[in-house]
Amino acid sequence: MKLNKKFATATVLGCLMILIESCSSSVLVDKWSDPLFDKTPLKKILVIAIRKDPIQRRIWEDAFVGEFSMNGVNATSSYNLFPDALPDTNQIIQTVQEKEFDGILVTRLLLAETKTNYVESSVTTEEEYRYNNYRKRYDLYSHKVEHPGYVESQIIDRRAIDVWMIRNDERLIWSATSNTPERTSVAEVQNDIADLVIPELVRSSIIKLKK
Repeated sequence: MKLNKKFATATVLGCLMILIESCSSSVLVDKWSDPLFDKTPLKKILVIAIRKDPIQRRIWEDAFVGEFSMNGVNATSSYNLFPDALPDTNQIIQTVQEKEFDGILVTRLLLAETKTNYVESSVTTEEEYRYNNYRKRYDLYSHKVEHPGYVESQIIDRRAIDVWMIRNDERLIWSATSNTPERTSVAEVQNDIADLVIPELVRSSIIKLKK
């Protein structure tokens, strides 16, 4: 009996986790990788989040750097090198050469999309107890409740994520767009996207995880 109870509890918790993840997860679309990439993993990556808000810039960069570091990949947030403002092209080139970065990850905000969905009307049966004066007791009554159809809308945040290789020449080797349902927790979004990007970069041999 105790075993069945534990199994039921674990099953319920598992289902709840699946529901939470399915409702909140970001997705990567329009993924592309360079077919001519030589499959030599990047060793040192500079992370740049193109955001005007300095706080959001730091949060975004730290999210990616944190994921890289947890998986044994050497990465640096650009705000550690340029704390006052985003670096321009010349500053990036100079820094990449001086610090010997061989890769750059750039993320930037795209125009948001609004998705609409029509929810059809429905009828449900509701029950309630009412006092019956004739029978001098509470009886259970049921009645139909009509729910009219309505249109619901959802804002989808879109972001571009590009990875550049800096070796003999500079070129784009991986790119994707992330679609994320609008949420209140900024850190949740960053970590969600970073969790999606890292496995894709590993699959494309752009980075190699250290065991």
